Amino acid sequence: MNTQAKYQDSECVAVGVSFTQDSICVELSDGREVKTPLEFYPTLSSATPEQLRKFRLIGGGIGIHWDELDEDLSN
Repeated sequence: MNTQAKYQDSECVAVGVSFTQDSICVELSDGREVKTPLEFYPTLSSATPEQLRKFRLIGGGIGIHWDELDEDLSN
């Protein structure tokens, strides 16, 4: 089975976001979780835990926005 084709055929969006000390974890609508080092995003890696928690999902879950940090992540 080609899993890459399976995921390309369906709309997969973010439904949740959490953080560890050094990573951002994005929960996707298909049940997967994507974990990425915060060091890949300088603005996020220098933010306080409180600032990181002040995000909102945008575009129906295709992006994440932090007003206070003026930062966006999207697919």
